[in-house]
Amino acid sequence: MKKHSKHSKLTRREGDIYAPNEIAILGTNCGNISSLVTAVSKCLTTFNLAYLDASHQKDQEILEVDSFVFHQRGTMRSQVNNKLIKGNQLIGFSNYDLTFINGNHYKGAKQILILDPEKEASVFKRLDQLDQLQFVIKWNDDAVYFDFLEEKYPQIKNLKCYDFSDIKGISMHIKTFIEEKIAPVKGLVLAGGKSVRMGKDKGLLEFHGQAQRTVVVSMLEQQNLQTFLSVRQDQKVDEQPVIMDAFYGLGPFGAICTAFQKDPNSAWLVVATDLPFLTDAVIKLLLEKRDPSKIATAIQGKSKQFMEPLVTIWEPKSYPVLLNYLSQGFSCPRKVLINSDVAIVEVSDAVIRNINTPEDFDAAKRDIDR
Repeated sequence: MKKHSKHSKLTRREGDIYAPNEIAILGTNCGNISSLVTAVSKCLTTFNLAYLDASHQKDQEILEVDSFVFHQRGTMRSQVNNKLIKGNQLIGFSNYDLTFINGNHYKGAKQILILDPEKEASVFKRLDQLDQLQFVIKWNDDAVYFDFLEEKYPQIKNLKCYDFSDIKGISMHIKTFIEEKIAPVKGLVLAGGKSVRMGKDKGLLEFHGQAQRTVVVSMLEQQNLQTFLSVRQDQKVDEQPVIMDAFYGLGPFGAICTAFQKDPNSAWLVVATDLPFLTDAVIKLLLEKRDPSKIATAIQGKSKQFMEPLVTIWEPKSYPVLLNYLSQGFSCPRKVLINSDVAIVEVSDAVIRNINTPEDFDAAKRDIDR
């Protein structure tokens, strides 16, 4: 008998215990761990990094009011009543490329062990936490592998070992953990519009000898992207594969969210079908300039005020941002880009000339034929 489930089975974003990508540092005192995180972070400034630690205050009074203090330089200091809850932290840390964890207080999915002669008892106490040890750091020349470490993990001496002062080497190793988690890119061709102003399906218009949606699919597949057509539930299409909208009546915004619902572990290069002047070179440039530390990489016409959300690589970290905007009653992907940390690729205005009416089509066809 098939087991009954109360909940829809959704694909979950891959993640660790507290964050999508995390590493705990343990084996020395909290001050040394904090200093290491600070030093490494200065070497990895192109990434979004976070640090999870515990308060060392013996007593902490409940706040009368949560406070958020913003600085004009773009920093914010907060003090709020909150509890560490794993599910909430996965969402809270979703925008970070890597979250460091003070392993003296919390277990991380991956670990770095600092061999500090003064902390042998502390390491023994947390021995079972070292189940995904990545590399070892020697605090000083007196540091040795404790006997119980070699007994529990016979291969530990085969792991890479750094001196604590080798910040560059440690940082480059940690960089690999970030790069290994960079999501693959898939293509999403927006073919589900109702084309009210055009009077016929814009995706089926032919500017280059075949349906424009076929042209765009081919353009993305030439970049070795697995590509899907985004279509409405009531829309009949012969092409495969397709993704049918699960967010009804939200247009491109809903199409993007639906793609992430299907696969939240990929970035999605979203392209509209009403841009007949878009070229292979622009798609290639967008992929080359992709910045996965941002929520998206978008093109923008050189004289345009805003980015083009429908020729954009949306990163997995954008999904909770999109849903947050939706929960506030906004369904404009451009508004999300305008108010977020986004990488911009400038292109000629002519590239993003879109076609909405029969008159637009006739003019574009004449220019292309010419």
